[in-house]
Amino acid sequence: MTKNKKPDRREYLTETPVPRLIISLAVPTIISMLVTGIYNTADTYFVGRISTEATAAVGLVFSVMSLIQAFGFFCGHGSGNYLSRMLGAGNKQEANEMAATGFALSLILGICAAVFGNIFARPLAVAIGATQTTMADTVIYMRIILLGAPFMMGQFVINNQLRFQGSAVYAMTGLMCGAVVNMILDPVLILGLQMGTAGAAIATVSGQVISFIVLMIGSGRGENIRLSFSNIRFNGHYLYEITNGGIPSLFRQGLASIATLLLNHSAGQLGGDAAIAGMSVTTRVLMLMVSAMIGFGQGYQPLCSYNYGAGKNERVREGFFFCVRYGFLFLLVMAVASFVYAPAVISWFRDDPAVIEVGTVALRAQSVTLPLLAVTTMVNMMLQSMGKGVKASVTASARNGIFFVPLILILPHFFGLFGVEITQSIADILSLVLALPLGISELKNLKKEQK
Repeated sequence: MTKNKKPDRREYLTETPVPRLIISLAVPTIISMLVTGIYNTADTYFVGRISTEATAAVGLVFSVMSLIQAFGFFCGHGSGNYLSRMLGAGNKQEANEMAATGFALSLILGICAAVFGNIFARPLAVAIGATQTTMADTVIYMRIILLGAPFMMGQFVINNQLRFQGSAVYAMTGLMCGAVVNMILDPVLILGLQMGTAGAAIATVSGQVISFIVLMIGSGRGENIRLSFSNIRFNGHYLYEITNGGIPSLFRQGLASIATLLLNHSAGQLGGDAAIAGMSVTTRVLMLMVSAMIGFGQGYQPLCSYNYGAGKNERVREGFFFCVRYGFLFLLVMAVASFVYAPAVISWFRDDPAVIEVGTVALRAQSVTLPLLAVTTMVNMMLQSMGKGVKASVTASARNGIFFVPLILILPHFFGLFGVEITQSIADILSLVLALPLGISELKNLKKEQK
């Protein structure tokens, strides 16, 4: 190779030193996740300038958005994992067909969500915990958000497929363009034009449409797979692979939606709209920090799936330990800062004493266990990227499902609102206990196969 020649994708993913490769893939992804987290939080911040009820309404609809994202990640991770392994194994045709099939499936699911969600908007609002005081804002915000479901799901699919091909910069650019649009429109529509929660929803959907368009353009650049309807194959093989690779993401995101729903119900019963608002703000703040860790892990996933497909197991192991080590240090710093400045952080979103009181306790409790997510997140992403669907599904379900759901139903009966505030922390500890043996056994298998 000459000095100025750019390495091809295979050489880049299988020969670049692991730390340098992960950093080059993770930095754009972390920026993408942080920006996405910021613009998800932007609605909460600007709506918080209106009222506690509006803040609670946005928090309630977040569970619906999480469910839409869950199906987007289901199609994106499912197709992305497989196409990356196929590219690693040198089978480009199957990679092309998987990319088109995963994208088409996401559009179909998004259209269904938009249509049926708007038809049943009011019953859905009741189901997610809307009260008489929050019903109007919840329905308005949710209807508009649901109209953007096809674009939201589609952008997540293209973003993940680009990442798994090693094109993290393209993926980052697409999400950032949408995020910038959203953050510009939020103050204009919510405060300037006095459109309230409707303005927040329009800003969010506008950002998603822009991201979708930019990512579509990016998918046709360089060595990236071109999406073509002629490559769509809705057969058992591809649907199975999408399910096997994507079900952990569906469980992780889908259960997060259910967890948010149960959290809002418990908080509302015990502390009213102020408690819902306080827990909503805490969820958004923690999501911002966790999204950075997930972005770090997603920088590892292309290396993991591609090198696993190419039989380079030692690189898979090296990348895992690199991410766990530095991910733990990052989350430790974030946890200390969150614990110390919790009241100031919550008040920045909503200057209501009742909201600050609930949010402060919850944020401090979750900060204590935040560094543990470095291990559980990386174990889950390693298993998912290697196509270990059952193990990955178990680890993905643990934090917001296997442990969180029974805890949120039990702890409030004994500890009241404090039980709601500490549920996630206890679930995080139990998730680590579950993830460790699953991760260690797979790391040992990788070492044994390499020998």
